[in-house]
Amino acid sequence: MTTTIEAPTAGDSTVGGLSLSRLSRIEGWLQRYLDEGRITGGLTVVARRGEVAWFRAAGLMDRERDLPVTDDTVFRIYSMTKPITSVALLMLYEDGLFQLDRPVHRYIPQWESLRVYRSGQYPDIETEKPERPMTIADLLSHQAGLSYGGPEGSAVDRAYTETGVRVGRDGTLQQMVDKLAELPLEYSPGTAWKYSVATDVVGYLVEQISGMPLDRFFAERIFEPLGMSDTGFDVSDAQAPRFAANYQRTPERTLDLIDDPETSPYRKPATFFSGGGGLVSTAGDYLRFCQMLANGGELDGARLLGPKTIQLMAMNHLPGGQDLTERAIGGFSETTNAGTGFGLGFAVHIDQAGSKVVGSVGSYYWGGAASTIFWIDPAEELVVIFMTQLMPSGAYDFRRQLHSLVYSSIVD
Repeated sequence: MTTTIEAPTAGDSTVGGLSLSRLSRIEGWLQRYLDEGRITGGLTVVARRGEVAWFRAAGLMDRERDLPVTDDTVFRIYSMTKPITSVALLMLYEDGLFQLDRPVHRYIPQWESLRVYRSGQYPDIETEKPERPMTIADLLSHQAGLSYGGPEGSAVDRAYTETGVRVGRDGTLQQMVDKLAELPLEYSPGTAWKYSVATDVVGYLVEQISGMPLDRFFAERIFEPLGMSDTGFDVSDAQAPRFAANYQRTPERTLDLIDDPETSPYRKPATFFSGGGGLVSTAGDYLRFCQMLANGGELDGARLLGPKTIQLMAMNHLPGGQDLTERAIGGFSETTNAGTGFGLGFAVHIDQAGSKVVGSVGSYYWGGAASTIFWIDPAEELVVIFMTQLMPSGAYDFRRQLHSLVYSSIVD
């Protein structure tokens, strides 16, 4: 079963206060990317006041087999998994099972003695005691002192790479947590912001607090209530004909196939349930998740969170109202920094003039490694989703360009 979307009829001039003729500029914008060979295909969704105004696919989901993108194409959403994992943990928060300022080592005892990097190179590293213990809120807001690793980053990044912290689909969350227990933090928790494996650790906490594997928690507590039948950690045989290919931009600006849908690792069941980036989904499914958030935690009679909890998630949790230009250190992120704060699971727009992007203060968003993006604007009751499969995600500025197209289509 796939999520169906009722698109507006040709005679509609506005839907949800959005001009359809102005939204139609999205077609020309996307077609330029297709004509120039910068992507193979894409799908854009725009909804306002609970009404879908735009849901259009273009191009190919599989260039090698000449298969078009369809409304129910299955995409790798990578880091757009993170908001779902954050919602899962906040559902347990609403169950009264923990507080956000609780030390993480209450659930990961081997982390009680974590120390902070001071100097040296792995394995000869000098460390010092952190200023305070890491909290659950630190994990949710990427202020925990963790990193994503990488051979060209900091000494801690390189240590992550050398010790194999990112265990892959065949590993387990327990293996990752155990490896992290042996390495220093990049910085003392709460003193900086760095994009990291923190949300994978959030997924581990969901398992520890709920007593359920993360894939089962997602299925029973989020996907089934919301009718997200095409979202999960792997691609079933029934979904396989709708699974998109994934491409990478080369230095010559051509596209290389890097994950064939027929031989993809996603065609086998995962054992590492990455809350930070492991899910596949469709635009229709992800729209249901976003609309739940936009509605204050409820969709079609299924309530996952209360409105006040979502308000808390969408607040800027960087100290003193700072943005990421003042707080972020090193590494890659799915956002630009100016005018951007960070909440409990996604970036938050806190300064429109500072960001130089049309929109609303209080909107929140994130993206994925294959250039997928979404944002939710509570002030305008707006949800926007863009799906494609192009790595790296920083190749083109899809989100900011879509901001220009979508916000200039608001007429009421």
